[in-house]
Amino acid sequence: MEEFISLVENGTFTPVRLPSDRKTIGCRWVFKLKRKADGSVDRYKARLVAKGFSQLPGLEFSQVFAPTAKWAALEDLELYSIDISTAFLNGDLDHDVYMDQPEGFEEYYGAGFVLKLVKAIYGLKQAGRQWHKKLDSVLKGYGIHIGAL
Repeated sequence: MEEFISLVENGTFTPVRLPSDRKTIGCRWVFKLKRKADGSVDRYKARLVAKGFSQLPGLEFSQVFAPTAKWAALEDLELYSIDISTAFLNGDLDHDVYMDQPEGFEEYYGAGFVLKLVKAIYGLKQAGRQWHKKLDSVLKGYGIHIGAL
């Protein structure tokens, strides 16, 4: 429930009636057990994942490429990295994607509603690309431009 609430608060989707000319993609919950260094249970995690394998090219996504640095290009460079929590969930979508409500959540929005995705979620084919576009836009706002090494 906590994961679903954070998706709602993030504005990840909007409940809508499915347009007659569109289909939905499914979703499922992925559960993971996080452990402490001593092996004891720290917490349980749940992640809502889209079944992106059923997305239609040209209709629900067009491009999926997102650049990554090659290790050879980083040779003799001082490297810093950061981890941005739930990064992929911040990428804005540029295609209409409709997803079924997660199992057990029909009473949240009501039967007959689907979720129109506004932002990317895990499992979408374009999630990595949309995150890269968002990051690039934010960095440019600070005068930082991503370029070739």
